[in-house]
Amino acid sequence: MARVNQTSSVSEFILLGLSSQPEDQKPLFILFLTMYLITIIGNLLIILAIHSDPQLQTPMYFFLSFLSFTDICFTTTVVPRMLVSFLSKKTISYAGCLTQMYFIYALGNTDSCLLAVMAFDRYVAICDPFHYVTTMNRRCCVLLVAFSCSLPHFHSLVHTLLLNSLTFCDSNVIHHFLCDLSPLMKLSCSSTFVNEVVIISEGSVVLVTPFLCITLSYVRILIAVLKIPSAAGKRKAFSTCGSHLTVVTLFYGSIFYVYLQPLSTYSARDHIATIVYTVLSSMLNPFIYSLRNKDLKQSLRKLMGRWNSQATPS
Repeated sequence: MARVNQTSSVSEFILLGLSSQPEDQKPLFILFLTMYLITIIGNLLIILAIHSDPQLQTPMYFFLSFLSFTDICFTTTVVPRMLVSFLSKKTISYAGCLTQMYFIYALGNTDSCLLAVMAFDRYVAICDPFHYVTTMNRRCCVLLVAFSCSLPHFHSLVHTLLLNSLTFCDSNVIHHFLCDLSPLMKLSCSSTFVNEVVIISEGSVVLVTPFLCITLSYVRILIAVLKIPSAAGKRKAFSTCGSHLTVVTLFYGSIFYVYLQPLSTYSARDHIATIVYTVLSSMLNPFIYSLRNKDLKQSLRKLMGRWNSQATPS
């Protein structure tokens, strides 16, 4: 990562950001700073609520706490750099650009794998409830999280090293607010054939496989729920999946829009979709999970109540 491409005459890149109009910079700074603070506070509250409540020490909340932690890291990889570019310099060093890209792909795919793991957890809980405790034991949960974190880092490292082998000798202007593969490959003056082959093959597998696992899990869940005779039983089963399905739709909908298209068609129109999966989904996740989950809402109330009692002088 630290090694700078010696065949390139480019030592830094210029991130054009979301707007080139000077009057837009301060409003955009305030907007994204607010979103960033909401993301950090919201996800930290989820983590603290889960770890402070003994009733929430279950696999589902164990995975949710890791998803919240990953969302904090993911947003921190993107937003602070955006805030700097809104008010001052829009340049980023070559090594800094590759570092940002590495963590965007590593953490974004960790999110993806964790969502697949959470879908599997719901599948076991609904379709095989009598073996849930033995199947989703502590060792299994830790291994699933470890796999979800390690595989994306290997995937990201492959693409970062391949990008570092390219030559950048012409323009250094990136028509984006972050360092992403597609706009960076467009700037290369050497062949990107190998990079594109790896993106289409390995990249597609890493992106699509978790989504297929989620889809398969929910197909099995749907079949199992439809066999439940009572309407109340069906509502209870679906209620445990509603929040997760909402997050999956928001996250994968925007990712597929951006990445499941040819490199040549990539344009500034994809910026909004990129904001959705890098910033907006991480900000909304705490609200989606807490508003539709009575246990988590109760735990958050207890947490806030303890803080208020400690802050109130006796």
